[in-house]
Amino acid sequence: MTASPPGPDAERTVRSGEFDLAVYEYGDSAAETVILVHGWPDDHHLWDRVIPLLAGRFHVVAYDTRGHGRSTRTSRTQDYRLDAFAADFFAVADAISPEKPVHVLAHDWGSVQMWEAVCEPRATARIASFTSVSGPNLDHMGKWMRAKLSRGAAWGPFTQLLSSAYTFLFMTPGVPRVVLRPLSAEAVWRRFVGLMNETAPENVRLGPNFREDFFDGMRIYRANIVQRMVDARERRTDVPVQLVIAGRDVAVRPAGYENESQWTERLWRREVPAGHWLPFSHPELLATATTELIDSLTAGTPSRALRRAEVSARVRRPFEDQLVVITGGGSGIGRETALAFARRGAEIVVSDVNLDAAKETVTLVEAEGGVAHAYSVDVSDADAVAEHAATVIAAHAVPDVLINNAGIGQAGDFFDTSAAEFDRVLRVNLGGVINGCRTFGAAMAERGLGGHIVNLSSMAAYTPQRGFSAYSTSKSAVFMFSDCLRAELSGKGIGVHTICPGIVHTNIVATTRFSGLSAEDEAAKQAKYDALYRKRHYGPEKVAAQIVRAVQDGRDVVPVTPEAHLQYHFHRFAPAIARFVAARVKLT
Repeated sequence: MTASPPGPDAERTVRSGEFDLAVYEYGDSAAETVILVHGWPDDHHLWDRVIPLLAGRFHVVAYDTRGHGRSTRTSRTQDYRLDAFAADFFAVADAISPEKPVHVLAHDWGSVQMWEAVCEPRATARIASFTSVSGPNLDHMGKWMRAKLSRGAAWGPFTQLLSSAYTFLFMTPGVPRVVLRPLSAEAVWRRFVGLMNETAPENVRLGPNFREDFFDGMRIYRANIVQRMVDARERRTDVPVQLVIAGRDVAVRPAGYENESQWTERLWRREVPAGHWLPFSHPELLATATTELIDSLTAGTPSRALRRAEVSARVRRPFEDQLVVITGGGSGIGRETALAFARRGAEIVVSDVNLDAAKETVTLVEAEGGVAHAYSVDVSDADAVAEHAATVIAAHAVPDVLINNAGIGQAGDFFDTSAAEFDRVLRVNLGGVINGCRTFGAAMAERGLGGHIVNLSSMAAYTPQRGFSAYSTSKSAVFMFSDCLRAELSGKGIGVHTICPGIVHTNIVATTRFSGLSAEDEAAKQAKYDALYRKRHYGPEKVAAQIVRAVQDGRDVVPVTPEAHLQYHFHRFAPAIARFVAARVKLT
């Protein structure tokens, strides 16, 4: 959990007209300045989980907007007009950074206020960038709704009006204090916001004057919504704008931003599968997104994620500007998966215990015009994987897709399988997945921009068989581990996909170890089953296609072959029969 900031390095009061604004500063005042603007019903404590992630690099400034926190309070509705909030922002920016333009991160009504500010003539000289979170430009939304309705496309405006129905309650004088009083209790509000945003209630940080802010702040709805919807203005900006759009926002629907590029000179759009209060639930994402935009504008080197988010007319391939890391990529499913993602625009990092095999995959990718890099790593060695991950991240950045594919085969009766052989299978097939997730997955979670983790399990995970105790145990463990990890990472926007192939012809068949056999008999078994699997005519390229589809479509558990599908459902509904058959039929 992100810690609260230890306390501001400096506090000051900034005068804006007749209002005193409480301003809090963190970090080095000589660094680039990032101003954080909160919305309703918050004060500057909204940013408690974000500030520590930014203050190490930037001069971070948060302030209580008028009528909130320790700033001057007012009961006059006209004091909550957007132009007044915009004037307050410029007063803070001028006091904090009089010579250099500032960067802005704003949420909810704070974002709505900043849209007002960035469309002002002086904004270009004072605002270097604006990251908008869960708060639209009301004029742009009004224009969008009118344009949609004029073309007879009423569904988008209807869903937005439905989502905004609560605002009519907020705009009714006196009624909210009666109807919403239970919700304004701090404990209730924390539980409500935590539930809506899939985050722990303790992550919801509230100011000491929360109940006052809750009711007083509702005046901002009465002061602005009807006017902007009825009399929407032409409002344009030259300030670079980054939209962070919460896909599960109950208040602002993503469709309402679809025409934003016509009002904005430079625009980036990131959609996140999250709820409205991202500063509470996804602080890492907001810190990373803000930092990436600042770095791009100051150094001219946009990250892959930022290039992916830029709104332009250029047609992009599905995985363009994405980094895909694949273990066991020197042959079989790993190699075909590398080729499949590369053909769709991804940059590939291939690792294999056999470096020459990894290099062969890179050569194949490059022959098709792709970009790939080869590494050698033993996935069963936790320290080696950690070192490999650090090297890859330093050279190529955090991956967007991690594919834990490396694995080995093992067959033979349990009592013929030595402890060392059993342990070897677990260390590679299960330990390799765990090691990859612990290193690359942790970096993805810390970055906060979401991503995908693909773990290669097997039909053997849910198919009890004689003679496959070690292999089936390892793959079943991968299956359950993936289920647990999926639940744990759901709040991080990282999808976990479990791929379960059945009978697929790859080189793992020819290299499967058979316990209890002489070298000659083992070689005969390997050749026999390799020939049988070859006759199946189901190659690794078909598994690779299903992996790509799982990432694109967000599929959790993917049985690949027909028999894997059949057995998956059969095992769920008739497990006793599966056990009965396993006890009487031996495949090896």
